Amino acid sequence: MPEIADALDAVGISSPFPIQEMTLSVALMGTDLIGQARTGTGKTLAFSIPVIQRTVAPHDTDYDQLAAPGKPQALIVCPTRELAIQVAGDVATASKIRGTRNITIYGGVPYEPQLEALEAGVDIVVGTPGRILDLANRRALDLSHVKALVLDEADEMLDLGFLPDVESILAKTPETRQTMLFSATMPGAIVGLARKHMRHPMNIRAESAEDTQMVPTTAQFVWQAHELDKAEVLARVLQADDVGRVIIFTRTKRTAQRVADDLADRGFPASPLHGDMAQGAREKALQRFRDGKINTLVATDVAARGIDVAGITHVINYNCPEDHKTYVHRIGRTGRAGASGIAVTFVDWADLTRWKLINAELGLPFDEPQETYSTSDHLFHDLGIARDVKGRLKPPSPKEPREQGGRGGQGRGGQGGRRSGGSGQNGQRGQGGGDGASRSQGDNQPGPNAERNRRRRQRRRTRSGETVAKTSSD
Repeated sequence: MPEIADALDAVGISSPFPIQEMTLSVALMGTDLIGQARTGTGKTLAFSIPVIQRTVAPHDTDYDQLAAPGKPQALIVCPTRELAIQVAGDVATASKIRGTRNITIYGGVPYEPQLEALEAGVDIVVGTPGRILDLANRRALDLSHVKALVLDEADEMLDLGFLPDVESILAKTPETRQTMLFSATMPGAIVGLARKHMRHPMNIRAESAEDTQMVPTTAQFVWQAHELDKAEVLARVLQADDVGRVIIFTRTKRTAQRVADDLADRGFPASPLHGDMAQGAREKALQRFRDGKINTLVATDVAARGIDVAGITHVINYNCPEDHKTYVHRIGRTGRAGASGIAVTFVDWADLTRWKLINAELGLPFDEPQETYSTSDHLFHDLGIARDVKGRLKPPSPKEPREQGGRGGQGRGGQGGRRSGGSGQNGQRGQGGGDGASRSQGDNQPGPNAERNRRRRQRRRTRSGETVAKTSSD
């Protein structure tokens, strides 16, 4: 369709990737299909283009002839909020000239804007299983006229426990719909889902059987690193040649926050991205990452599902992945769309057995990770790091406040605020008015009430379990 082609050409997309070439002709006929391709190979547009083309837009002459104009004609289900936002962005780009009305729905944000948009009328819905099912059960989202349904990253929905919700969503859509399922891997439960809900699907695999699941343009380094030295190694990696945007993966939300705080203290603009952050803070962090205001994102696996940001040069596994699928999805954030990338994995001594299983499953040559410290010669040589770099950048000038975006309103930034002001037992602390400089001055130069405050803290004494009389200070 010229409208879609012109919209994509306007953003520099003119040549299709293999998964798109193989999928478009099948999908445009309305045939059910199962698409399997490595992450980062362009499968979002592989299903977005057919969905947009088969959707009747409000300005089309036959729009009023629809059975229910204004009700969703297409539904795209994604496992996470971040992936839903990214997919919705691609749909908006491709449909800009076509003029379809699109909406993104997910949890963690107020219902009202989504309810108002659905009431006004939408054509294409992109969302996460929980909120889609919630709105459908409220009868605010009518799925009975959906002609095309897409399950994106189906294996991730399985891993996150969304399969029952997906089954419920499918039951609310017409049996005559077109169903397109896309997944990087095909575990048994996904195959069973396809057999149950799809009609003679065509299987499309955009790679040969000999290809590995990893993006081939990504250079991989696997190092055995000590927990107490990881921060120093990480700080040096961030100063390697050709470092652009970096995603650091951690196993837990607490570790993500701690690593982001530590990097910010060292002078590296970084932001956490994890489930304990409010949805607005997560979206703000992602937007600042896309805009280049911060170069480093420290994320947990769930929070980072579906992050598709151009120019990610390095992916660093601060903690060893849980399994081979997690490893593939993590390093797939770099080396996308033909670009080159670097993936670095830290393996603790306690994770050696776990890593050996991942290594064997993927057929990698890193069965014995190289022991690596922040002073190791191969660290500097492998990544092109200057020998004189330190683990801490030059601190900012006192006249220029330190970048706070990486703290996400949590961590040490919040603690610092409590230390500098607040109402503790010491009355003099409250007089500082929350000013760190005033606090410091008060600590170094005791005021006239210092002796009184010192005696006040010694007021109550006990003898044989009974309180004795107060001192004469009062």
